[in-house]
Amino acid sequence: MASLPTHQHHTYTNALIHEKSPYLLQHAHNPVNWYAWSDEAFEQARRENKPIFLSIGYATCHWCHVMERESFENTNTADFLNEHYISIKVDREERPDIDAIYMSVCQALTGQGGWPLTIFMDADKQPFFAGTYFPPENHAQRPGFPYLIQHIENSWRTEREKITESSTAILEHLKKSHLSSDGAKPPVTNDQLTNTLLTQAFTRYEQIFDPHFGGFGSQPKFPSPQNLLLLLRHFKRTGEVSALAMVERTVLSMRKGGIFDQLGYGFHRYSTDREWLLPHFEKMLYDQAMMSLVCLETFQITKNEAYSRIAEEIFTYVLRDMTDDNGGFYSAEDADSEGHEGTFYIWTSKEIREVLGDSDGRLFAAFYNFTEEGNFEEEATRERTGDNIPHIRLSEADFAHAHGIDTEELRARLSVFRERLFAHREKRVHPLKDDKILTDWNGLMIAAFAVGGRVLDNALYTQAAERSFGFFQQRMFALQNDSTAPPRLLHRYRTGDAAIPAFLDDYAFLAWGALELYQTHFQTKYLKSSLFLADEMLRLFENTDDGGFYFSASDNETLIIRTQEAYDGAIPSGNSIAASVLARLGRLTNRAQYIRSAERTIAHFVESVQRYPTGFAQMLIAADFLTQSAQEIIFAGAASHPATHDILRLLAETFLPYSVVAYNHTPHELKEWIEQAEYQTSHNGAPTLYICENYQCHAPLSDIAAMRTALGV
Repeated sequence: MASLPTHQHHTYTNALIHEKSPYLLQHAHNPVNWYAWSDEAFEQARRENKPIFLSIGYATCHWCHVMERESFENTNTADFLNEHYISIKVDREERPDIDAIYMSVCQALTGQGGWPLTIFMDADKQPFFAGTYFPPENHAQRPGFPYLIQHIENSWRTEREKITESSTAILEHLKKSHLSSDGAKPPVTNDQLTNTLLTQAFTRYEQIFDPHFGGFGSQPKFPSPQNLLLLLRHFKRTGEVSALAMVERTVLSMRKGGIFDQLGYGFHRYSTDREWLLPHFEKMLYDQAMMSLVCLETFQITKNEAYSRIAEEIFTYVLRDMTDDNGGFYSAEDADSEGHEGTFYIWTSKEIREVLGDSDGRLFAAFYNFTEEGNFEEEATRERTGDNIPHIRLSEADFAHAHGIDTEELRARLSVFRERLFAHREKRVHPLKDDKILTDWNGLMIAAFAVGGRVLDNALYTQAAERSFGFFQQRMFALQNDSTAPPRLLHRYRTGDAAIPAFLDDYAFLAWGALELYQTHFQTKYLKSSLFLADEMLRLFENTDDGGFYFSASDNETLIIRTQEAYDGAIPSGNSIAASVLARLGRLTNRAQYIRSAERTIAHFVESVQRYPTGFAQMLIAADFLTQSAQEIIFAGAASHPATHDILRLLAETFLPYSVVAYNHTPHELKEWIEQAEYQTSHNGAPTLYICENYQCHAPLSDIAAMRTALGV
């Protein structure tokens, strides 16, 4: 496993050497006297009357690497920082609470955000200046970093009153922006309002959809899986075929493009161009999880194995390269290796011929659209380097026809070529692997593997989800000083160390993973775990005054504000997943308080959703579930009965976004969680399906053909 590089001799070592974060350890040998976020750092700043320079990034951030090389490894810059500032490094993935606050400052002050995030603030953690990347020299559009730190230091000495006024104004703006303007709102139960928002979102997707290459907008293009998941539900709800067509075009175009690793599988972070050709080569765990869910649901709808194969390829990558020996999943792989982005993934035509031989090399290069001058541009010069990113333009069948080759023969040969080239690529210097294990991202991956095991009838995927969830149960809960208090979930694990009290996303996403595990093989221990996590989420995070959930728990470190967000970024928001999980658990277990909490969450953010519905796709998925005629399905039947397997496969293979399913094979155990299970048992010994909706139950079904009709198959 490629992880942090080790060297015997270092000129400098700072306090970050004692941290666990790969990102912080990357900076442990900078000449900058970095501190981790700690009371010690703020006390030092207060004692020495110095401003704080806060730099936030993550281990696989390309521009973080650039700024480190240009500024933080420069001894002159470091000397000035060390003399005049207290410098703090934060891994945004370890402390998303800190990142969320100061990123909102940056966006408010500059109209944009990103990483590295550059913040200047006082010892009370109140910011007065924000930006992102700063170059080593002044440019027309932004100052150089050396000039910036000198200018701010001068202002700190000579214009402290202005700085104090600025930081006070910024803090007041932050507080107002994170407060509900109207107080508590009534629950959103208006089907017409939800349907209007869903229609508005769909109309907007149609307007910005790229009909040629899929995706939304021009460039850069991001996977945006929440948008695709919402479109699949729009198709299910309305029968609007263009919604499904947008998803299919996007997924297949991405799979053919350079954004997909054609040799090792898995999706890169995003595409810098319209055609999905030139990616930012970083690979993130959450993209693998969410895109595999899109592929699995598209497969359920279309039965087209092209989509199930993509999900299987993603799972192959995650199990091979991103899975810890304990069962947890690693966070990311860097875009850079050997000092350049993409080096690990690109090839010259000559290299291909050297590995495969002339004839096979030319066939591979033709299929994957290599050219002698290359299709990869050097970022700094925008010049062709002779390097190529493998990507597909013609299907195997069309390519085989054009070249007079049998399709099956071509497919077999390409498979062998990929294996040989992958083995050769493994000998290269690998990008950094960020091997910390994050609870929230693992929750997404657990959900994806559980759904994959269910839909594809693959025990390997189910076992991967179970093993990861077991890891969290064993390693990621801390006992409290109060022996009567429930154990506290933790956020990060690395090299044997579990730490940082969990945030909203951790509880919500892990609860989702547990719920999907229950829906896959119906072991009540996973339902119990999901309910426990949901209850703790309500206890620790719910805004009981206005609705919705805070990102930080009531027992987390006190920061300058307590944020409450619902906008979907690279991953769905914690509030959106919380609403979705509570809605589904509420329907499944008839817990009215869960439904009310989900409705209040949506109501809290409804004004924001109305302004920009496509930015809240996951919240709309939750609202859609609550306002549709959701079905509670209970299946009862002996596992040994010949029809049981067929019925369970029918339920697994069918796209049922508005249903929750339970298997009543142990009614006395299940009734503890689902009251009606005591009465919904097999009918005359035959496997029986009970479908309830709108607070009434239909006649029990024992004929599989009748079940298909009832499920709309």
